[in-house]
Amino acid sequence: MKSTQLYQHLKEAAEKLDITVSEQNLRATGVNASSGLCTVKGKQVFIMDKHLPIRQKVETLADCLRQLPLDDVYLIPAVRNYLEHC
Repeated sequence: MKSTQLYQHLKEAAEKLDITVSEQNLRATGVNASSGLCTVKGKQVFIMDKHLPIRQKVETLADCLRQLPLDDVYLIPAVRNYLEHC
């Protein structure tokens, strides 16, 4: 599976967990910030640096999702395999 497809599936998995994935220009903040999960006005938001290479976006979002309960979330086999073994 291509990295762009995998990234899209990971974003969909996050949405199933009621997490919004928002790509932002973190360089414009003037603060040394990195991508990650946070709570904004009571909602979980994963803020992704839009300037990261696609492979790094995949790894960053996957690292977050691995820490969450995914047993009751349907994931296509290739995505579940990636999360469990990569």
